[in-house]
Amino acid sequence: MAEAPCEGERSTVSVVLIVKDGEPLIAEALESVFQSTIKPAEILVVDGGSTDRTIDIARSFPCVSILEQKSCGIAGAYNEGIARAKGEFIAFISYDDVWLPGKLDIQIGHMLRHPHLLCTVAMVEHVLAPGAAVPPGFRRELLDRPYPGMLMETLVAHRRVFTSVGGFDPDFSTAEDTDWFARARDAGVKMALLPDLLLRKRIHGANASLTDPRSNALLLLRAMQRSVARKRARTGGVGDA
Repeated sequence: MAEAPCEGERSTVSVVLIVKDGEPLIAEALESVFQSTIKPAEILVVDGGSTDRTIDIARSFPCVSILEQKSCGIAGAYNEGIARAKGEFIAFISYDDVWLPGKLDIQIGHMLRHPHLLCTVAMVEHVLAPGAAVPPGFRRELLDRPYPGMLMETLVAHRRVFTSVGGFDPDFSTAEDTDWFARARDAGVKMALLPDLLLRKRIHGANASLTDPRSNALLLLRAMQRSVARKRARTGGVGDA
């Protein structure tokens, strides 16, 4: 594990970034992490075996620690990052996305003013990456305006929420975040959707959730079925709510 000096040593925020072969885009993602008054105490870059310059680029940024992923898949990468995080709050960013200025200030500030909240998410803007065409299976209407972002890249959470809800299920090769948000909701975790646009999600042919739309749809269905099963178990099989 390599570390670069960090100016946010007094911060209580850990940032988890998962990546594999992210050379073209990771620098812009990392730059966006520092566009808040609140700086991260650490950025945990969980690398899934990059063969390009991803690691060299990440090491050039302050407060970065490189974690060589030991598990498999997106869920495993998130779990490894969370397990190593030291901050009171944990935030997430993908190597190909960009946080908008003030993201940490807005979300953490809101949570400090409303201490009953364990998580916040925010609005997301979907944009095509430079030179990219709309991938098969992508909903074109998402490019028209910002949408509520129940996504890992908008999530800022108290670290303790992962003790109560658990980590990410490795059975989900994608849609692991949908399953986690469903479990959090079913567990009664207090969460707020903020009206602020705080994430720019870049769409390209290599987006994990788009490379196999049929498989992703089946995993989304599985996450919803598990949520229904949990609710039925709580109510003794009476109704779905």
